[in-house]
Amino acid sequence: MAMKNEPHIPILIDQVIAQFEGVKLLTFFEGTLGAGGHARAILEAHPEIQRYIGCDKDPQALAIARERLAPWAHKIDFVHGDFAKLDEHLIQRGMRSVDGFFLTSECRPCN
Repeated sequence: MAMKNEPHIPILIDQVIAQFEGVKLLTFFEGTLGAGGHARAILEAHPEIQRYIGCDKDPQALAIARERLAPWAHKIDFVHGDFAKLDEHLIQRGMRSVDGFFLTSECRPCN
């Protein structure tokens, strides 16, 4: 359900949640955190998550995500960077793998 004044309404939430149904997720990496809409849905659906790494190149998006995901702040590492450096982000956090991974692509109108 969209929040009032939400900067972005993610449209794939049902599909994303369905992909991880029945999967025990203790660690999760999202490579395109954006405003945190998918992260919020995943964290709500998987309270067992102990560590959620949310990565985005856009510092403004990360600031919005920090605010929107405040109830889970103790579980989330907000990473200002490129998801292509996943290995580096994990190594910096003493991790070798994750239980779940999510990445979206930016939609642009066709000209």
